[in-house]
Amino acid sequence: MSTPRRIRVLVVDDSALARRAIRAALGQDAGIEVVGVAADAYVAREKILSLEPDVLTLDLEMPRMDGLTFLKILQMHHPIPVVVISSLTPQGSAKAMEALAAGAVDVLAKPNGDETLGELAHRLAYHVRAAASARLRVCRAEPGGTPPPAPQAIASGEFSSRRLIVIGASTGGVEALRFLLPQLPDRLPPIAVVQHIPPNFSRVMAEHLNGLCPFEVREAANDDELRPGLCLVAPGDFHLALVPSSRGYRARLTQSPPVHHCRPAVDVLFRSAADHAGAQAVAVLLTGMGVDGARGMQALRVAGARTLAEHEDSCVVYGMPQAAIKMGVVDHVVPLPEMARALLQALAQPVRA
Repeated sequence: MSTPRRIRVLVVDDSALARRAIRAALGQDAGIEVVGVAADAYVAREKILSLEPDVLTLDLEMPRMDGLTFLKILQMHHPIPVVVISSLTPQGSAKAMEALAAGAVDVLAKPNGDETLGELAHRLAYHVRAAASARLRVCRAEPGGTPPPAPQAIASGEFSSRRLIVIGASTGGVEALRFLLPQLPDRLPPIAVVQHIPPNFSRVMAEHLNGLCPFEVREAANDDELRPGLCLVAPGDFHLALVPSSRGYRARLTQSPPVHHCRPAVDVLFRSAADHAGAQAVAVLLTGMGVDGARGMQALRVAGARTLAEHEDSCVVYGMPQAAIKMGVVDHVVPLPEMARALLQALAQPVRA
């Protein structure tokens, strides 16, 4: 039996310390081979041509040519899956959002001294494996452009205070959310989102989405009240669960152990929605690697919720939707361009008994 081919990675970072840490961490995974390192974009360009890596890890702050400019050139002339490794300060997070819009598959925080080599190895390997399986040509909103026209709105008076929309995503999800959410009208039931995302980056992502959507989008804080016309995004490194309140639901943030190696985890949000909203919920599972969200969607479906999953054709990585579909817990499998309409149609259907 032949040995599976290892994923070939080129590490691009101007910091020798970061290059060593990333190389050592990825070297812990038998399925990944670091075939080279580069200190700037010009060296990286030559090594891409000579080494033919499967995945690039890319720092955004580099001399001679910054990582964002290099990424844009690369995606035009030599498309390759890119994982951005950035210091996710507010300024760095804003650049990371630009990088995702320019074609990067994923973003993660730069290694820090608090992580053990094992923790760093798992985190980096997860993102590299996801990137290696990613589809590079997917439906994206044009950066800074006009989002697609919104489907016809449903009158908000149709919804009870118990109605709820929950959305989960991972690899490719930031751009999928940037495409989907601006198409939804204002005054829908409250929306809660879990996107696998590093700390700090979640706030910048929420602020960016807030500028695109006709309703308020912000990072969730503990005990926030969910209300119509509000979308709450789970903060990086915190699980988001929902608890009942007199007027609907409140957000509960915890740092309980990761689920499927993820915090926030989609399953935590979905299971809480199954427990407290049940058939009043509509759940959407978007692109992402792994199986997070499938069991939670099963609990929602058993409770009577309407369930939607993204079609393989538009997923960057098909893992999470595929896991739920294989379990038979998805009502409708929908390409991303049609997801907003499908979500509104699910809301318009009678609540299951």
